[in-house]
This record gives sequence, structure tokens and C-alpha cells, in this order.
Amino acid sequence: MNKKPFDINTIIGFLLIGGIFLYFGYFGREDKPAVTENENKSDSAQVVEETRDEIRKDSLYDATNDTAFTDTTNGVVTSAPQEEQFFTLENKVLRVVISSKGGQVAEARLKKYQTYDSLPLYLINKTSRFNFDLANGKNTADLDFSGVQNSENQVTMTLDAGAGKTLEYTYRIKPDDYMLDWDVSSRGLGDLMTDNSGLQWEMQTLRHEKNLKNERANTHLEYRFAGDDDYDDLSATSDDSEVEENIKWVAYTQQFFSSILINKSGDFKKAELVSKNPVETEEAYTKLLVSKVSAGNKGSDLNNQYGLYLGPNKYDILEAYNQGFEELIPLGWGILGWINRGLIINLFNWLEGYGLNYGLIILIIAVIIKMILFPFTYTSYRSMAKMRVLKPEIDELNEQYKDKEPMKKQQATMELYRKAGVNPLGGCIPILFQMPILIALFRFFPSSIELRQQPFLWANDLSTYDSIWTFGYVPILDTIYGDHVSLFTLLMTVSTLIYTYMNQQMTGSNQQYPQLKYMMYLMPVVFLGVFNNYAAGLSYYYFVANVITFSQQFAIRAFIDEDKIHAKMQEKKAKPQKENRFMRRMKEIQEEQNRQARRKK
Repeated sequence: MNKKPFDINTIIGFLLIGGIFLYFGYFGREDKPAVTENENKSDSAQVVEETRDEIRKDSLYDATNDTAFTDTTNGVVTSAPQEEQFFTLENKVLRVVISSKGGQVAEARLKKYQTYDSLPLYLINKTSRFNFDLANGKNTADLDFSGVQNSENQVTMTLDAGAGKTLEYTYRIKPDDYMLDWDVSSRGLGDLMTDNSGLQWEMQTLRHEKNLKNERANTHLEYRFAGDDDYDDLSATSDDSEVEENIKWVAYTQQFFSSILINKSGDFKKAELVSKNPVETEEAYTKLLVSKVSAGNKGSDLNNQYGLYLGPNKYDILEAYNQGFEELIPLGWGILGWINRGLIINLFNWLEGYGLNYGLIILIIAVIIKMILFPFTYTSYRSMAKMRVLKPEIDELNEQYKDKEPMKKQQATMELYRKAGVNPLGGCIPILFQMPILIALFRFFPSSIELRQQPFLWANDLSTYDSIWTFGYVPILDTIYGDHVSLFTLLMTVSTLIYTYMNQQMTGSNQQYPQLKYMMYLMPVVFLGVFNNYAAGLSYYYFVANVITFSQQFAIRAFIDEDKIHAKMQEKKAKPQKENRFMRRMKEIQEEQNRQARRKK
């Protein structure tokens, strides 16, 4: 039986699909079954304390006393412990509660959002701690402040340290704004300021989403350097730490929400950053994130203006602050980010303005994108039709040169392509043009907070998996598939298998290489396990895109007359042909290979 050359479209498609699988397989780590709530709380508290102790041993934190200002040699005294009081700042989107204990933010609730189980959504719920690290390890987070509600949108918290020494926090909130302004000033505390004095912010990020595994993979610490557009982050998959200089802001980024500390009065000259994963059995929290940033100069009082963003990862909201916050949304780098920011987001927002169901918005986006890409689809299909028409002559060449050197058969094949005016890469080049949009959408849909808790058909939430049956934890099956069945993923898999079959039939390739054909059928089955735990909106989009592709192919097939194509190719073969650059280059490569083969003999 004669061997036939690989179909280049199939090979490139196989490699691209495999690359995408490897990328998204990164998120396919296993979560272990939960233990009791008491064990979770105990383990979580232990991780926090151990991390706090580790940081205090570092150069930025030289603490020997972690209680209160009781060192009278420094002229600092405190009154007896007071009953904790709370002060509330609230607008239409954000509710913030300030505690007299440490004068810090005790609660931050986003009023327009809920958790996956329909509870109020808190970014902070006594899970955050703000502490100014002063000389001799004095800890402001444990001290009692006195509060004054200046107005409904402003609260002042004051620490009276005795002998005329004070530390004052002023919090302000604007209408319909997710930014909490935080001014810090002190009087008479300059003798407690050192080069290592700083503000330490530690936070246990709360769970908000149904898919805990995916939420943890998308929770990490990010920061922006001052004076440029350079961003960096700590590892999202393992414990990590860094010491950096000249930082503009630090962000504790979760899947759909962020808490961002920005220095409005300058830059953080030095920042020590730590990220720790919780114990594996913890289900209430996703990460423990800690930042220690410089706060003042040696011997000087504090006079800083901070901003604390507590809100959603919504592109237009973050962009409006003009601080580069929108870069926290993982829309992809390079051309992928350009496509999402320049095309997809604008298209999505435009359709959203009509008040359509988000399932319909995804459908319309799929139709529009497929129409934009239609010229490439048509070119690819026409190129495949030419190759299909030319196949009988290729088979004749294979038979003619079956007992001769393979190089001669390749030369004869390339000569046939040249005379017929066929570019063997004509079918795959349009596919390569489509790939950036394909991959950009992989990044857009899982990052789109607009899809969060939006229902469509049987899916209650397009931002997570659409389970139609949950069968529970099965060790091996949970690793490769999950504990549920997602219907949109099944539909996407079936439609991809049909698309693969149609492509095989149209190209007539891989008849002599069935193993490659089987691999092409295997990839959609592998995707079944990957996408089963992914956003339903993404699976739904690719299912719709496949259906549209079927329709386009049937329409193109009805429009293209392969007999006319064959007649034009035969006519072209009869005319003198000018050798194009591609054919000339291929011929040069073949001649060089022939020369090397002869030298070896």
C-alpha cells in the first residue's frame, strides 16, 4: 500500500489543539475532600500565625512585642481595653465597617454581588489586618482607637498614645465608588519611626465561587512598579515571596474581585510580598496574602494618603481609575490582549447595552466573529477543494514513484502543484490567522465578571460549570473528569467530533496514517475532561461556533463547483507558469537535500 504525505492542515490543527490542551490543563489540579469546619478554622489560623511570625523575622519587621504601646520609656501609654465599636461608610455599591480595634477596616461588602450560594459577598469579613510597624515592635492593629462619624461618608479614628502623641486615620467614601480613601497622619510619633517602619497588610481571601479549584488558581498577589507600566506577580500555584522596590500599588486579585492598596502620596520605596496557599482541606479561604510596605522616614511623623479599592474586576470600572488596574484582568499578552481590549470587550459592552440575555450576547458575538472570519474560512475551504480535486493525480504520482527515491516523488508532487496553481499551505494559512482570536476568547470568557451568576437555559451561572448531574467524589474520575456532568461541555465535544469527521471527509487525508486520525478524534474527548470544570459560557461559545462553522461549510460546498475548479486547474496546467517564490524555495530545499543525499552515498 502506498504511503501518502501528511495533510498539513491536520498536522497544524493537531499541534495547536494540543498546545491549547496543555495550557488549560494547568488548571486541572485535584482538590481533596473536605474535613470538618473546626479543623479548617484551626488549620487556617495556624497558617496565618506561622506566616506572620516568618515575616516579622525578616529585615523589614523587627518585632519583639506584638501587643500594645506599653513601653513607657518611649513616653507611650495606653488606657484600659475598651469595648469594640463599629462605624459604617456606605454608598450604593459598597458598605465598609471600621472597627475601633486597630482603627482598621473590619468588613467590606459589595452590595451588588452575592457568593455562589446566594450569601452577601464580603471581600473583608474580619479576615484582614492593617498594622503600622513602629519601633520596638509596637502593633497598632491591636490598639483601641476612638472614632467619630464626621458625616455619612467620612469617619475619623484616633489613637491617643499619651503625652500629646496621636495617630489618626481618616476614611472617606464617594457615591457609587469602590475606592475607600484612607489618610494617615501622626503627631509626636517621629521618635518611633525607623527606616524599617512600614504598613503591613495581611488578608485571607474569602471564597466566592462554586469552583474552588479554579478560584484558587486565579487568586494571587500582583503589583505595579512606579514610573512605568511594568507589572509582576507572585506564583498562583505555590507559596512564594519577593522583596521589591518602588511599588505604586499592591493588589490581592481574586477570580472576579480585587482588593488594591495604592499610595496616592508617592510610592512604596520598599515592599515585602508573601503568598501562601491554605491547607488543602480549607474551603472558606483561597489564599493568605501579605504585604509589608514602607510607610515613612526615620524620625518623621506619618503623613500618607492611601486608597483601598474594594470591588469587581470589571474592565471599564478598573480603567476609570487611570492607574493600570485593568491589567489585573487576565485578557492575555500581546496580540491576545489587543484583540480582547480592542474588539471583544467593546462588542460585548455594546450588546450588553441592549439588555439582552448573556446567552444571546454570546450567540451574537459568535455570529459576528464568524462573519468577520468568513473570508478566511472560504479561502481555506476553497484551498481544500483544490487539493481534493487534485487528489487522483497525487495518487497517480504515488503509484508511479512508489519504488523510487522519496525525494523524486516530492519533486514531482511540487511540480504538479506549481502547474495547477495550488498552494499546499493555502488551507492552513487562513487557520493561523484565526488562531489569535480563538485563543483570545479562551482568555476572555473565563475572566468576564459580566457572565457571573447569569443564567441561560439549564445553566444557572455562565461563569462556572453547568452541572446537570453531580455524582460525588470518585478519586480517579475526579482527577480526569470531575464530580459532575456539564451539558454544554458534552455538546461542545460532540460538535467538535462531528467537525473533525467532516474535515477528514473533505480533505480525504490520513488514510495511510490512521493513528494520526485517531489522535484527532481523541483530542475532543480529552477536552471533555478539561472543560467539564470550566466556565459554561466558554463551552457554549465553542458549541455555537462549531454549529455556525457547519452551516458555513454546507453553504460554501453548495456554492463551489469542484468540476469548474478542476477544469480551471487543467487549463492553467496547459499554460506556461511562472514559478512563485514559495515553489522556488521548496525546489531549492529539495535540491539541497538531493545533494546531501548524494554526498552521503
